[in-house]
Amino acid sequence: MIDVSGLTVRRGGTTIIEGYSFDAPRGSILAVLGANGIGKTTLLETLIGVIKPESGSMVLGGRTGFVPQLFGVAFSYSVMDIVLMGRARHIGLFGSPGKADYEIARQCLDLLDIAHLEGRVYNQLSGGQRQLVLIAQALSSECDIMIMDEPCAALDYKNQDVVIRVMRTLSQDRGITILFSTHMPQHAVEIATDVLLMNGTSSFRAGKTADILNEANLSQLYRMPIGKAQFSEKDRFTYAPLFRQ
Repeated sequence: MIDVSGLTVRRGGTTIIEGYSFDAPRGSILAVLGANGIGKTTLLETLIGVIKPESGSMVLGGRTGFVPQLFGVAFSYSVMDIVLMGRARHIGLFGSPGKADYEIARQCLDLLDIAHLEGRVYNQLSGGQRQLVLIAQALSSECDIMIMDEPCAALDYKNQDVVIRVMRTLSQDRGITILFSTHMPQHAVEIATDVLLMNGTSSFRAGKTADILNEANLSQLYRMPIGKAQFSEKDRFTYAPLFRQ
């Protein structure tokens, strides 16, 4: 679980987040939405301990894994190399991965249906494949909480669907608490039990998705009209911007 109360974060002498409070129960999925530059990445980096908060409290009830945005690496690391990096807390600073570490890494690859990529060079994979490898890396740490920075950024619709389904499975079947940032309200509609809307430094809305995610709140969040579109399938809908003509 995640419990944040009165969180204030400063960066470079500037207050980025002030007085934020929200929570995510164990096994839930919390989506963080907000405009570019509002502080989503700063919030995530604070939660994983990269940034020390100015004030407030954070309780993360379990081991935390982090899935960054897609990145390339300087060397020709294999997929297995990347996933084994998630075992660092278990291996130790000067240790080497053992048989058990390889077994856990392979289990994580198999869970995400990418075991066939084990020997491939990470930088040569597609964006969707690399994102799944980074999720496997976090899983290999045996985390209870997974924090993900825009996990579907730069992915096509098919690969977005794969990542979204994986996140749902990890939450429902493994009880992992997931917090992820996104620019796509539809992702929150599809899988989030809870949402955090970051409107400004000290302005936010947090709560259950059904209560918080609506046209009025999204229009305020993005400072432009947002409409709701209903699909023919029962209870299926999305939110979309109403671009000015």
